[in-house]
Amino acid sequence: MVAATGHADTGVGHGELIRAVDRALTEHGRALLTGPAGAGKTEVVRAVAAAAASRRETVLRLAPEAADQWIPEASAAALLASVPGAALERLSGPQRTAIALLCREADAPRAGRDHVALRLAVVEVLRTLAARHPVLLVLDNAQWLDAESTDLLRFALRLTPPRVRVLVAECVQGGAPVGESLCGTGTPSIRVPPLGADEVAELLVRHGLPARLAGRIHQASGGNPRLALALGHSLAEAAGSRDGGAHHADTLPVSGQAREVARRLLAEAPAQARRTLLLAALATRPTTALLRRAGRPDAEAELAEAERAALVRVGEDGTVEFTAGALPTALAADAGWPERAAGHAALAAAVDDPVQAVRHRALAVDTPDQWLAAEITEAAAVCRRRGQRALAAELGLLAAERTPCHLPGEQLARLVTAAEDAGWAGRADLARLATRAVLARDASPADRVRARLAVIDAAGQALGALDETFAYAMDEAAGDPSLQAAVQLRIAWKHNLSDGDPVRSRDAAARAGALAALGGDRTAQAMALTVRARMGRILGDPGAEAILAEALALPAPEVPLGMRNAPQYLAVRHALFDDRLDDARNQLMVLLPAVQRTGSAEDVFEVLRSLSEVELRSGRCAPASARARQALELTIEAGLSPGPAWYVAAMAEAAGGSFARAAGYARRGIQASQEEHDQVFLSRSLHALGLVELATGEAAKAVATLRRVAELEAAQQVVDPSILRWHGELAEALVAADAPDEAARLIDSVRTVARGLGRTGVVAALDRARGLCLSAHGEADEAVRVLEATAQRFDLLGLPLERGRTLLALARVERRRRRRAPARAALLAAAGVFERAGATPWTELSREPAPGEAAGRPEVAAIATLTEAETRLALLVSQGASNQEAAAKLFLSVKTVEARLTRIYQKLDVRSRAQLATSLARSHGNAPA
Repeated sequence: MVAATGHADTGVGHGELIRAVDRALTEHGRALLTGPAGAGKTEVVRAVAAAAASRRETVLRLAPEAADQWIPEASAAALLASVPGAALERLSGPQRTAIALLCREADAPRAGRDHVALRLAVVEVLRTLAARHPVLLVLDNAQWLDAESTDLLRFALRLTPPRVRVLVAECVQGGAPVGESLCGTGTPSIRVPPLGADEVAELLVRHGLPARLAGRIHQASGGNPRLALALGHSLAEAAGSRDGGAHHADTLPVSGQAREVARRLLAEAPAQARRTLLLAALATRPTTALLRRAGRPDAEAELAEAERAALVRVGEDGTVEFTAGALPTALAADAGWPERAAGHAALAAAVDDPVQAVRHRALAVDTPDQWLAAEITEAAAVCRRRGQRALAAELGLLAAERTPCHLPGEQLARLVTAAEDAGWAGRADLARLATRAVLARDASPADRVRARLAVIDAAGQALGALDETFAYAMDEAAGDPSLQAAVQLRIAWKHNLSDGDPVRSRDAAARAGALAALGGDRTAQAMALTVRARMGRILGDPGAEAILAEALALPAPEVPLGMRNAPQYLAVRHALFDDRLDDARNQLMVLLPAVQRTGSAEDVFEVLRSLSEVELRSGRCAPASARARQALELTIEAGLSPGPAWYVAAMAEAAGGSFARAAGYARRGIQASQEEHDQVFLSRSLHALGLVELATGEAAKAVATLRRVAELEAAQQVVDPSILRWHGELAEALVAADAPDEAARLIDSVRTVARGLGRTGVVAALDRARGLCLSAHGEADEAVRVLEATAQRFDLLGLPLERGRTLLALARVERRRRRRAPARAALLAAAGVFERAGATPWTELSREPAPGEAAGRPEVAAIATLTEAETRLALLVSQGASNQEAAAKLFLSVKTVEARLTRIYQKLDVRSRAQLATSLARSHGNAPA
């Protein structure tokens, strides 16, 4: 017998869990580890066992397989066969014979064996091993222990000494767990929790899978690592096999390995419960009451069994929710057509929503029906009015499928409408399905173009892989100015998002506007002007506002291509860029209910994103974080491109949550944007990461990260510095990295542009960096004057977080020139600003004691004269780093390290590394008495 294989290869998210198991074993000598199949129990067990072995403990590991539970004493034999021969030498003759018979080294019928001798032999073996070294007995997959081995181990473990610790891992399948009977009542039980979305992203990256899929895979897997990996491989293969290789998170294919993992999880529930689960899987919003009405009178009891098996969660109101989205898909796929049809028929009679009743009646039959197709079409129209565009698309496809073949015109119209609904909803899978059906029919060029445009609209940020779709759409739109305008608009968006080329985007928008005017399409005209205004702002064109005003003056009907592309929304973005935050918030609160009615997930996301940004700049971190969470949840639920949502989450965390979480979100945003060739949000996520690195004192990393932003912005020809405000951060990072001259050049060049465009908020941020630059050049009095004036200016602009950061900078400058009281006052003022804003990580930074507070300690005052870059180098060297090692860690040349180290020695009046280490230790109160 061998250890079970096929477990998810993950150490992701289990660090605290491993520590909890270690604590339980240390304090109690016994620990139970539970969780569903594929949760990662085996990886935790392996990590705990490896740590024990590194401490020279004897580790005995037993991992039976499913077939072993039917073989009497199979697990006991495997365990004893793994024991070193020396541990058997002290056994009595009967005990050695009993073990030989158990391990099949001698022949005898089982009934004739000495079972008492066998039990005592196991006890003696464990005692002998424990006398030499502590023993860790690991029982993995304990649910597959055979009954005889379970009895034998239960007896032996009651008599083992404290030096024998026991870890039991099992899938609890109802009833009392095996581990509790082995270890006794009161044994600490630790359940392996599901992975979070961030941890799923890390898991995917480790296995070479796209991080952009993490949100959808987390939802579909419920955080089960094995299921997450199986789904990731299935989706990656499916995406790679599509025409064009479009990178978009669609409905996840539960096939192959993923379906097998889902089946194993579902097998934990009894057969009767699985019948009830199938009905729940077929329903859109299952409840216990609905399932009872649909013919499952014992629904509560059967769902309770499924809940114990971690398959569903049943709310207090009776709402039924599957723990993993792949489970209902697998249930429905594995059921035969007659069983599914019967389930839908039962649900059609039980639901109280007419739309759902029509849906279930349609799914209960598989033959064309003209009148049923008409009913489904009307139900889709109802969903459209409700803003339920994804459901409208599903129903539209179903209506087309139920339309008789002698009505080809109606069938085609339903397919085109379904494609457009899918485009609104961001459901690329449904858009492609409907479009393939349209292209397979004798469709007019106009219908073919409308369908292809739906595929483009559903692709989100991932427009770079759709060149072929654009080419066919342009060809088929020939001769129709309105259709040509629609295609050119999308080309303009692609040039901006995927190509990072605002000039080409602006030119394509100009062509779209001319075509729209020729075709009499005022809405398309307004949208083309909007793109021109957006690109003009990026390019620093002073006429951009006039172009936007022209777009706003045109009639504003419901915008077919989404509010995010309408002039009304661009006006909000411009208000945000100009720091007119109250105007932006008021306009967004008008737009939010409007976009929620349309059913466009991308429009809702955009409004939530802007609300989060407005609240952050206004110093309202809690509402900003709430909007960011809503945006992230919507992204996962609707399957939108995740890069923008991870950027929004990173910025919210950087202001009001945790720098560590912010960095994690930013890195995932970077990876997702790179995978989708989204240049716009790649720059933004890099900026978020650079901001965190700067705030946490990693100046060299911040410089490298923010230089990438500068390179991307230069490549995208971005002129206006108010859109993405990285310039001040890069200048501050350069000062901290001991490059104040470069920082000064950057400040001067950007300041000229910002003043010319009237971007007062950007100028203020540059002035904060200028103050730090002046301090680095030894002009402390002027630095203080600039920083005090800048703090007041941010106050007048209504930008409290920026004011708080400026006060922190002022405290650093005052500290460097050994002015303790002003430094402390600036820190206290900054702390007050950050506390009122709810800016948790910044509050913690501002609460750090000023070095000058240690009065009477000259070495502390001396340390305070070091720049941040010098302090980091001094710490590295004092910890034993060579010049070469320090240069590598700080991204510097060895010559620069040598020169900087000479300055440090002069400032601290030391002559060796040993004296430097002593000086630093005393400054922190760590020197020996």
